[in-house]
Amino acid sequence: MPGMRHSSSDVPPHSPDTAAASNSSTTAYQAAMMKMHENQQIEFTGDPDRDFVKHMIPHHQGAIDMARVELHYGRDPEIRKLAEKIIADQQKEIGVMQKWLDTRPTGAK
Repeated sequence: MPGMRHSSSDVPPHSPDTAAASNSSTTAYQAAMMKMHENQQIEFTGDPDRDFVKHMIPHHQGAIDMARVELHYGRDPEIRKLAEKIIADQQKEIGVMQKWLDTRPTGAK
């Protein structure tokens, strides 16, 4: 209902509280996300395939980096197993994309 609190916290859902903001895993996740976003700042080529791949490689690397944070800090066996799978899958996909970039001349359509 309007005006009712749905939680005992006054912290908005997307604002980290002080404990979360100073947590080592939070800091590691934030660093991984910042790195991913920085690496996605590419110059567009006009080639939709190349632009897609150039954006997806850092996106996939970001998933790997975040999965590694989970393996370092996380405790849940099911989520840790998922993180291991994400690392393996994303590494394979990065390899496919990198090979595609390496074999496709810049400007090829």
